[in-house]
Amino acid sequence: MGDAVDVYLEIGTKRTFAGAIDWPGWCRAGRTEADALEALVTYAPRYRAVLGRTTPAFRAPDDVSRLNVVERLRGGGGTDFGVPGEAPEADGRPVDERELARFRRLLTRCWSAFDAAAAAAVGVELRKGPRGGGRDLDKIVAHVREADEAYLQGLGSKIPKRMGPDSAAESAELRATILAALSARAGGQSPAEPNRVKKLWSPRYHVRRATWHLLDHAWEIEDRARPDEGTPNA
Repeated sequence: MGDAVDVYLEIGTKRTFAGAIDWPGWCRAGRTEADALEALVTYAPRYRAVLGRTTPAFRAPDDVSRLNVVERLRGGGGTDFGVPGEAPEADGRPVDERELARFRRLLTRCWSAFDAAAAAAVGVELRKGPRGGGRDLDKIVAHVREADEAYLQGLGSKIPKRMGPDSAAESAELRATILAALSARAGGQSPAEPNRVKKLWSPRYHVRRATWHLLDHAWEIEDRARPDEGTPNA
């Protein structure tokens, strides 16, 4: 990758998302295009910390001038609500074995980042928003699991049966099923337990959506667990 980072914009009426084409999960929002691009740069060091060592190496841009907008997508109600729901054209590309291995590592690191943030916040009262809004920790954890299940269905796979209350074993099984379904779809095959979803997500879009969601809530937990001077979520 060159010095410039290719990004896309998903533009709603009240909110815009900026996301990096080749770095799933690095996606932030703002009221305007300029705000979203600035937020993307601001969060680059946090994203790099999640990645660790990567091939190719991730180099956090110093300023917005290093972001190259290659596509603008029209957002909708979901965009304004706070969810990037449009896939850039590049997400239709096939996924080779090298990229599949990279995506599997990225998903695993984002799960680890979320787990670490949640574990560090146990017993900590998360700050509320200006109007008293914001889920508590248990509800965030449950929400993220439910989203992972929904995203697995987007890959065309059934959700593993729950064995009872949430457990580490259940989470591990769900994540293993997600990775297996991703590998199957990348290879042009159906998951082991296919469902009948009407519209399949591409493997690239699944990774983009799932990693964004994991990091968005990991960073939310970290920020809300800090005193008020912590970095605000975009």
